[in-house]
Amino acid sequence: MERSEVASKYKWKVTDIFPSDEAWEQSFSEAEKELDFSSFAGKLNEKAALVRFFEKEEKTGRMLERLHLYAHMRHDEDSRIAKYTSMQDRALSLYVRFSSAVSFAEPELTALPDELLKNYASDPDLKDHDYFFRQLIKAKPHILSASEEKLLAEGGEMYSQFQNIFSMIDNADIKLGEVKDKEGNVIPLTHGMYGVLLHGKDRELRKAAFERYYEAYISLTNTIAATYYGNVKKDVFLTRARGYESCLARALEGEDVDVKVYENLIASVNESLPSMHRYIALRKKLLGLQEQHMYDIYAPLVSDAELKLLYEEACELVIKGLSPLGEEYQALLRKGFDEGWVDVEETAGKRSGAYSTGIYGIHPFVLLNYQQTTHDIFTIAHEMGHSLHTYFSNRTQPYAKADYRIFVAEVASTVNEVLLLKYILSETKDGALKKYLLNYYLDTIRTTLHRQTMFAEFEASAHEMAERGQPLTSENLSELYLSLNKKYYGDSIVHDREIAYEWSRIPHFYTSFYVYKYSTGIISAISIANRILKEGKSAVKDYMAFLSSGGSDDPVSLLKIAGVDLTDKRVFDAAMKEFDEVLDQFESAQ
Repeated sequence: MERSEVASKYKWKVTDIFPSDEAWEQSFSEAEKELDFSSFAGKLNEKAALVRFFEKEEKTGRMLERLHLYAHMRHDEDSRIAKYTSMQDRALSLYVRFSSAVSFAEPELTALPDELLKNYASDPDLKDHDYFFRQLIKAKPHILSASEEKLLAEGGEMYSQFQNIFSMIDNADIKLGEVKDKEGNVIPLTHGMYGVLLHGKDRELRKAAFERYYEAYISLTNTIAATYYGNVKKDVFLTRARGYESCLARALEGEDVDVKVYENLIASVNESLPSMHRYIALRKKLLGLQEQHMYDIYAPLVSDAELKLLYEEACELVIKGLSPLGEEYQALLRKGFDEGWVDVEETAGKRSGAYSTGIYGIHPFVLLNYQQTTHDIFTIAHEMGHSLHTYFSNRTQPYAKADYRIFVAEVASTVNEVLLLKYILSETKDGALKKYLLNYYLDTIRTTLHRQTMFAEFEASAHEMAERGQPLTSENLSELYLSLNKKYYGDSIVHDREIAYEWSRIPHFYTSFYVYKYSTGIISAISIANRILKEGKSAVKDYMAFLSSGGSDDPVSLLKIAGVDLTDKRVFDAAMKEFDEVLDQFESAQ
């Protein structure tokens, strides 16, 4: 289907950002004129100059955000249109110039006496930046001279090239081939089709798809290993340049998260692995397999129990399922569905998957490729969770503190999923659907908590190897990954040769130390959702305060507003207990 064939009610309103491409071009020209910040250099020790600097920085930043978002969304509507690819590249280049232009500010501020920085942090005229100054004092040992900071800032485009190279390999150059089904029909493999086949009932087709898919990555394994090693070496370079003790410490300080949270996550999940092994053994039993393989891990345990709803019906179900969050939340969901926040249909050239995006001063947007599946119903709830987190933070916080950390970005989306699932479970009388949803929840926890923690452990180990001066090769990366796969999945499954190369197909590894946030996100979400269902309005009030907190403090402290303390092991244990309880329910329902 071409985009021109889609009804306007199923398209997002990009014109809410700019009414036309011509308006975008005019704004681009205006933004280029705002990139000179040289008049502020050497004067940030004067409060009046600092206030003016922040005002100009915000004005320019907001212009650039609009430019990038418009081009990015237009490009994602149809990636075949070169014009929008060019506009997106131009907007990103402008961002790099902006970063370079303001790069003097942080080292200049860092060089100021702590007493003056503390005064700035408590000054009413600078209250929008109080958290920034507290962070600056903390980060002082790692800020370089103005010339060094400028040099590092200008390397920004180069640092992203390893991710870009992998993206080109993964989306353009790799030849995934094709497989045949039982009737002899040829099925071209794509990333999306691979997922469909792996979730299918035909075991021989799953096996063929699995082997063919990984054969493509294995054929490029040395190139991909060199690309990933380059990305890790970039992390090591920046870590040493800024004087951090490890890549992990640098990445987490950038989010203002204690390394202990990362370490506690891995330790707690490792302690809970017997439950994971029990689930894998149950899967083998229910599938009636003599030998369970990695290509069986997504095979359906409950057949023909999918929720198949039209888009409008799915939206109504989401609104009802999220009723514990209150009438205002429900009204905002409906507003988003009705007023051009969401791009619904799959069309030729459109970006695959789903995401939520948003900038200050404009409502959020959601990209979908909606199909009538249970997964896509939950995707609506998930992405609208992101969107309303953005909406509340932007509505409540000043620009400087509105943008919440990625660390908490998956919390609101997953709270929505958990609440929706528990609503459907409580309402349905269909035994098969109940079993299906219990299994869906188990697999959500398995893939979002256990699997992402395994990825996090792989990343930590790979970076530690590079920090010790050990080169990363296809052989030692695959050996490391296979050992973790065996630890996490246990003895009730065959650890096929191909799975050792799974590391080579994970795009998130090029945004280092990102994936663990999915795990802490679902742990936090389970805790919040259960508290809302148990305590009602008081818990909802706390949760709304969290959604409205933006980036006004460190993310671990902000989660405490919603009743989640990730420095307390009991939060981790509660999520593991939930997995055990759902597994008990699922097992007893057989």
